[in-house]
Amino acid sequence: MKRIVPIGPYHPLQEEPEFFKLIVEGEKVIDLEINIGYNHRGHEFIAQKLTWDQIPFLVERICGICSDSHPYACVMAIEDAAHIEVPLRAQYIRTIIGELERIHSHYLWLGLAGHFIGYNTVWMWVWRYREPLLDLFELIMGNRNHYAINKAGGARRDILPEDYPKIEKYLDLLEEKNTMFTKAVLDDPVIRARLEGVGILSREDAVAYAVLGPTARGSGYAIDVRKDEPYDAYDKISWDMIVCEEGDVLAKAKVRLLECFESIKIVRQCLKNMPDGPIENRVEEIPAGEGIGRHEAPRGEVFHYVRSDGSNYPIRHKIRAPSFMNIPSNEVAVRGYSIADAALVLAAVDPCYCCTERTVVYEDRKPKYSGADLLRLSWQKTETLRRRYKR
Repeated sequence: MKRIVPIGPYHPLQEEPEFFKLIVEGEKVIDLEINIGYNHRGHEFIAQKLTWDQIPFLVERICGICSDSHPYACVMAIEDAAHIEVPLRAQYIRTIIGELERIHSHYLWLGLAGHFIGYNTVWMWVWRYREPLLDLFELIMGNRNHYAINKAGGARRDILPEDYPKIEKYLDLLEEKNTMFTKAVLDDPVIRARLEGVGILSREDAVAYAVLGPTARGSGYAIDVRKDEPYDAYDKISWDMIVCEEGDVLAKAKVRLLECFESIKIVRQCLKNMPDGPIENRVEEIPAGEGIGRHEAPRGEVFHYVRSDGSNYPIRHKIRAPSFMNIPSNEVAVRGYSIADAALVLAAVDPCYCCTERTVVYEDRKPKYSGADLLRLSWQKTETLRRRYKR
């Protein structure tokens, strides 16, 4: 007999609201219905009312964990539209911050994964060494989050040569502890029993759902913007793309852990080869045109599109976060597994729902609803519910 088991929209395993309706027979999940739309903060609409220099500060707030990734892709889109060259030193600075954020994000996911399966030792140890990484952000940029480092034409802040030894010292510690984490996770029989062979997403399904980041690379789908279309310093240094073939939850954890070693390698090379020179090219105006920016965020490719009419404001700003592509793959990854496994599978893609939410409806190639229309519809639904449940 088929039954429905709801997960969300508010659930201990979800940091943000999202509603997953599990269709089960006994303890086995046979289908999944995904309902999104519980968050909408209107970033694309707000961006059209801000200047080009203000927008990177706005898109930092799309996601706290990816607060470098969205402005990174955003300024690349602006630079593409205006044909702006970025100084070499700024390219290296951007790459360093992007890779430090990758480690920060992967550690947050790994710590939560340990907590979710009841392995709180992993959670506490990983977050212990994530903490000084946030201190490192504060040393370089003044903030532990929302770094305000990216701007069209370069970087807002330099990395001071006297801070190089401090960064290197932490990288040495991080490499040692990442080795410990990797062994603890991959060699532990309890963790393997809990994650191995669970939530398998085949390479064929990964391609069909166009998943990104560790979700793709954990299923043998070798896709990474840093390799496919290199930008900034990624084609000037040596590093490897991590790909695993198994496609299960353990493979996604393995990809993230091994990517941290590659990020350490990238940051070390950037510090060693850091060129002298300016950190920005001054941008006077953005001409009419359009541009795209693609950055390999910790969860996968972040895509930003901007269109300019030559004024100081964009006339269109479109954002696609990697979770928008990765979340639908749960429809196949969760089938055939137990209810107890379902929450782990749903969390394995490292979903960010506030990154994902969009409310845009087109009809005959034109927007169907204005902002005022959406407010009116929301008020109407609230009134309908109030009448329905009035006591």
